[in-house]
This record gives sequence, structure tokens and C-alpha cells, in this order.
Amino acid sequence: MSRGWSGARIANATYMGSVNTAVIPAAGLGTRFLPVAKAVPKELLPILDRPMLQYVVEEAVASGIQSIVVITSRGKASLEDYFDRSVELEQALEEAGKSSLLEEVQRASRLAHFSYVRQGEPRGLGHAVLTARRSIEKGPFAVILPDDIIISDVPAMGRLIDVFDRYGGSVVAVEEVERERLSSYGVVDVTPLEDDVYRLRSLVEKPSPEEAPSNLAIVGRYVFTPELLSTLERTPPGAGGEIQLTDGIALLLKEQPIYACRLHGRRHDVGTPLGLLRASLEFALARDDMRPQVEKLIAELASRRE
Repeated sequence: MSRGWSGARIANATYMGSVNTAVIPAAGLGTRFLPVAKAVPKELLPILDRPMLQYVVEEAVASGIQSIVVITSRGKASLEDYFDRSVELEQALEEAGKSSLLEEVQRASRLAHFSYVRQGEPRGLGHAVLTARRSIEKGPFAVILPDDIIISDVPAMGRLIDVFDRYGGSVVAVEEVERERLSSYGVVDVTPLEDDVYRLRSLVEKPSPEEAPSNLAIVGRYVFTPELLSTLERTPPGAGGEIQLTDGIALLLKEQPIYACRLHGRRHDVGTPLGLLRASLEFALARDDMRPQVEKLIAELASRRE
């Protein structure tokens, strides 16, 4: 596997579409990773040797995005430090002759143009996106949730941008989910347009399996027209008194067409300890320099349970 974009298995999976900016919400408390998230932002927890946040940034860059807006909160200044240069570290690595490590350290700061916006209080995903409105030019933008790591031959965000460019409307990523798990997702009712592309009729947040309009659930990739921002400003607080992104999407759907793109590949929910472990194992098994040791380790651990 390439040490570049996490899911790329083709040499130059780069798009040059109309979407140049991505918003990455990273202001959450990371409660499922407490107590470590008290001191280390969840988004910097590693999948092997890189934090989960870098994987989604690399996907965005491979999709043609050049500007990354990260939504942070109090206590998460280390997110800015990670993508900034560390001159002292670079000098020490250069003097030690550790050129490969030096290249990896420098590459993180060169991936894209980064800016940071602080969300003053936790008021929901919709509010987090809305805090970035002054950092987004008057054009379409992407939203990427760092909890979702998607392994695919083609960058997931690149596929959404392609659909956006062809249809001219906002696009949400969807995947097929087992009926019993639909109550954890926003679920869409759609009209098929072409292979894996649909037009939204409606969406329901966390329906019961019996009430779900389909088995297509929204996952953490979106491309929006700029009108979403004015829609979010008019979106009333929903569950927990928060401004929900799905409520904003539902309101936008009343004003303009929205599309859905079914993703291919495998998605890991790295917002949970078990999901992070599973992703780490899959990435390790995909690397030639790690696979033999990891297979041996798994076999040893399994034998101890017998």
C-alpha cells in the first residue's frame, strides 16, 4: 500500500473538479476515547504511524481539494501544531541522516493550505460547519468527518465531486447498512438516476428499522452548494438543542435538488476504540513491511485464547 493517500491503490488518483475547499469538523470532546481524549485530541490518535486526521486530509488532496478548514475547540491547539512545520525537529532529523522520517514530517505540512476556526461551544455538527462560513469562498465546499476512514480504489470525496460537477447540486455519500443498524444513521429515500447515483426525495434521522425508507445511510462525506450556509442559519435547534446538519440538509432539499452517491470500498468508524483497532489492523496487513509480523502477532494472540 502507498504511504500516501490511505485508500489509493492507483498511482495518480487525483481529481481537478470544481470543489477546492473542505471543512473538517474536529471540535468534539471525543468522549468514547476518554480518558486519553482529555489530553490528546481524538483526531490525532494514530492509525499505525499517522493520525486519523491526516488520512482524511490526504483523501481530500487526492480529490483535488487545496484548502482545508479544520473546526477546533479549546484544548485542541495540537491539531494546528501537527500540520505546522517543526524546524527544530526537521533540523535534528537532517543532522541524524534520517531522510525518510524527515520527508514524512515535512509532507504533512505541505499537503494543503490549512486554516483553523474555533467552535466556542458544542452546538452540533451543523453549527460546526456554520462556524466556517467566513473561511469558505462563495462557492461549493466539501465536508469530511474524520471518524470515517474509507478504503477504496478511487478517493471517496473524488467520486462525490464528480457527481456534483455532473448534476450541479449538493451530494451526500451513502452506503448500504443492515436494517438493524439504521437507527444510528440518517437514512435517505431516493430515486435512482444511474449506477450508484440517486436523487433525494427525503431523509429521516435515526429511524427505526421498520420506518426506514431504504437501507441507504448517510456517511461522513458531503459536497454542498454555498446555499447550505444560509440554510443552516435558518435551521432551528434539534435533538439536544443542537443545530443538526441533517436538519439543514432537509431544509435545503425543499429549495434545490440534492443527490446521493453510493460509495464503494470499506468504511471504518474510527470514532470508537474497536473501530480504530480494526482500521489499524487492516492497514498493517496491507503493508508489505508489516504483514508478516502482524499475521504472526494475531496468530499468537488467538492461540492464547484457546
